[in-house]
Amino acid sequence: MNAESAEPARRRLSRAEAQARTRSLLLDAAARVFARKGFTGASVEEIAETAGFSIGAVYSNFGGKEALFLELLADRHTDRIAEAAQALERHPSGTGEAAAELGRLLIDVADKDTDFAPLQAEFWLYAVRNPEVLDTMAANLRAPRRALEQVISRSLTQQDAPTGVSAEAVATVVAALFGGLVRQRRIDPASVPEELFADALKWLFTGINASGAARSDTA
Repeated sequence: MNAESAEPARRRLSRAEAQARTRSLLLDAAARVFARKGFTGASVEEIAETAGFSIGAVYSNFGGKEALFLELLADRHTDRIAEAAQALERHPSGTGEAAAELGRLLIDVADKDTDFAPLQAEFWLYAVRNPEVLDTMAANLRAPRRALEQVISRSLTQQDAPTGVSAEAVATVVAALFGGLVRQRRIDPASVPEELFADALKWLFTGINASGAARSDTA
């Protein structure tokens, strides 16, 4: 493509599209640099250079290294929740097929997404030592958490759960369960077989329904 034909293509890229592309390239570069150097060892300069931008592009789009990492973390959570939602859309909640897909999702995260695991642990320690970062981290993860709450809310409705059960509370338990089993799988793979997460979800929802039935009996 010559310069004359390339110029119209560049003009068709809106300001918003150009910014989105820049952010995407910076996030991709940050993921690679963090994987090589860790959160502490990575520098804004190296991230910018890897993406092919100036340091100013990092600060103007994200504000710094912390925000870049938090965006990556939120993206990972959003992607996983979207996969879970798609599994439940393909197979009604509570069925064996849905449970099997959710189990495979956990195994994939535990066994294949290994580069990000030490980064999460490193950043968690960093955030614990910097409470203001914890506040930002919580804020960044609210959007994926709300998406998880919507998935949980649909599951509660499909399984005729008691009306007083909070989707927000159940989402917190499910997220903690998923994260804990992923870590345990990485420590001792044999202790977390593929079906364990699915079984744990069944136990959770069975308990929710049983508690609702018990309250009805005593009412």
